[in-house]
Formats: sequence, C-alpha cells, structure tokens
Amino acid sequence: MSFLLKTTTAGSEPPSPSPDELQDKIMQVRELVGSLSDEMAGFLSDSTIRRFLRARNWSTQQATRALKETVRWRRHYRPERIRWDDIAEKEWEARRAYIPDYLDNTGRRVLISKPAIKAKASGKEQIKYFVYILESLAMNSADEQEHVTWLVDFRGWAISSTPLSITRESMHIVQNYYPGMMAVAILSNTPRIFESFWKIAKQFLDAKLNHKVKFLYTDKPDSHKMLLEMFDMDKLETAFGGRNTLAFDFDNYADRMRAADLARGASSLQTQIS
Repeated sequence: MSFLLKTTTAGSEPPSPSPDELQDKIMQVRELVGSLSDEMAGFLSDSTIRRFLRARNWSTQQATRALKETVRWRRHYRPERIRWDDIAEKEWEARRAYIPDYLDNTGRRVLISKPAIKAKASGKEQIKYFVYILESLAMNSADEQEHVTWLVDFRGWAISSTPLSITRESMHIVQNYYPGMMAVAILSNTPRIFESFWKIAKQFLDAKLNHKVKFLYTDKPDSHKMLLEMFDMDKLETAFGGRNTLAFDFDNYADRMRAADLARGASSLQTQIS
C-alpha cells in the first residue's frame, strides 16, 4: 500500500501512550488549563486535548501551552460563531476551497483548494473562510486522529494567485490552532514557476507538516497509482486525475454547510449574540 495512505511524521517520536496513560495525560492537561475548561467546554473536549497531545508528541506541557495560545486566539477570533451565511463572496470562494461530499479510502475527510482561481474576497475574508472550513472539519469530527486529506490543484497557478502573506497566516493557523488535523497535503500539477514560491513558503511550515506535503502529477503513472489507492476515482474530480466530471453544485454545497453549522451549534450561537 502506498505511503500516502499512512500517517507519516518527521523524525523519531515517543510511542503512543496506552489508553490508561492517555487518560491520565488528558486529566493532567485539564488541571494545567484550569478554569479554561469551563470557559471553553465545547472546544476543550477530550477529543481536542487528545489531538493536541498527539500533535505535541504526547507532552502535557507542550499541549497545554498550545491549547492556551489557541484559547487566546479563539477568544478574539470566535471561529465557532462563523456561519456559512457570514462568508463574503461565498458563491465564488466555495469554488476556490470546499469540502466535497466523499471521503478518501481510509475514511478521512477531504479538503480541496484551487488557488489558481482568482479571489474576489479581501485577504481578511479569505482567511475567515479558511478558518470556517477548518472549524467545520475539526468540530464535526469526533476523531482526534489526523483526519483530513488536503488536495490542492495548482493547474494554471501564477505567483499572483497566492500572496505570501495569506499563505503564511494560513499555515500559522493550521499548525498552531488546528494541529494534528492534516494527514497529508497533496500539491497537484504544480507549474515550474511554483518552485521559487515553494522555497519561501515551506519555511512557514514546521517539520511535521512539511513532511506531509506530497507533490503529484496526474500524467505520471506512479502518481496515478497512488491516487487509485487513495480514492474512489468515480468520485475524485478530473482536476486530480479522477473520473468525476460533474460541475460544482453550489446550492447543494451551501445546504451541506448550513447543516454542518447546525451540527456544530454555530447557528444557535449566532442567534444568542444577535
């Protein structure tokens, strides 16, 4: 089976704790975060703490520090209150980044990005939409494992397509406030000009996330074989070498995202503060 179907990490890591040891670590983190457990009970679930522990090599001190930093950010940004109907230029932005209605062959959620499509929203609004997607992926999953496969289609990409400032902020958010979610990031069909951009952009990544980035080219047999192992090709879009030729259904996607908002309680939260 391909390495892409496995969770890979950089360097040697301590072994996973036993169920009893893990529960002890969760309790230690809860003691260390103190009253924050009550302040953000919805966020600081056992699943979230497990995910932060895994992302921080099972260190209770490092996981606690990361969680406290994330709580400070969440107090200010309030990602749990962002709803689909709060997204600027949503009909256009959804075509640039979306969560399809299928999983990969390991059962992971899929995130698709198409940065070559020129943005209409401001940089601030692009980040807001990205956070909204991450929040939906995080809060609608009870699994603390790395549960997202990120597909990025770079066909037609140019330097102007992705400002470095947005790339840097996006990677900071993924690594620091939603750590341990991404299992693999597949950069598909990158043009030659992307090489110079990547030399700078990869400096924004920590070793773990950098190790999960894979470059694939849909016209190469080895890449096609890996995709066959990872996806149902009838569901995977043709942009990534699949056989799905259906056009993006915005209305269906909007309905799914509103349903996801209800599932994670975002709509009720918005009602409370309106």
